[in-house]
Amino acid sequence: MTHADAPNSAHTFSIDAIGRIESDYPDKFGIPRQPGLARAARATLVMLPPYDDPLTVRGLEAFSHLWVTFVFHRSPTRWTPLIRPPRLGGNARIGVFASRSTHRPNRLGLSLVELVAIDTRQGVRLALRGHDLVDGTPVVDIKPHLPWAETPSEARAGYADVPPAMCPVQFSQAAEAVLTERNDRDTLRELIVQVLAQDPRPAYRKGAENRRHGLRLRDLDIHFQARQDEDGTVFMVVTDLIMT
Repeated sequence: MTHADAPNSAHTFSIDAIGRIESDYPDKFGIPRQPGLARAARATLVMLPPYDDPLTVRGLEAFSHLWVTFVFHRSPTRWTPLIRPPRLGGNARIGVFASRSTHRPNRLGLSLVELVAIDTRQGVRLALRGHDLVDGTPVVDIKPHLPWAETPSEARAGYADVPPAMCPVQFSQAAEAVLTERNDRDTLRELIVQVLAQDPRPAYRKGAENRRHGLRLRDLDIHFQARQDEDGTVFMVVTDLIMT
């Protein structure tokens, strides 16, 4: 048995899921690449036994934001030392630890999300907003965010020093008709706009305007196209909204 194989080794750990995410994002495609970019995105963190004791979240209501540590459970287990971040066009390679790629040795993710409400009537359910978590994501830890300690004024952000550029988003008449019939029309519209404004197309497909794309939000398939106006500005058009 090697040192790494020893039961009490400092190189291997056993981590339990403390909860799972119920999310507006049924699939990975289209999820904003960072938390906070689509503030309309809603999720519920459902705590699992024995961590669903209301005592575990006593005092948490005093905080506005949480750090959520989770597992990229839909990402491959393989990893490589170099990756191609979308912010660099999908061509330049950088080290995996100089990125926030999902393809990591331990597949751990960390997101700062807004805490909206806490429900302890049956177990513990935390209502979240502005997240980047796919439905079913296993959560392994949560901690309250301390802005005075975790937002240093001198911080640098390397190649991602500014937020991503946003595209205008339009809706076809057919899409507008579907929205009109929805009880969640206002929040759904806001979510669609915030997601598509970030141009979720893969980097290698950008530049191929008028190609049809699709992603899922809540219980809908969202069909959209990227188009260009006379000035060459790229904008997104929601062509169809189809119930799944």
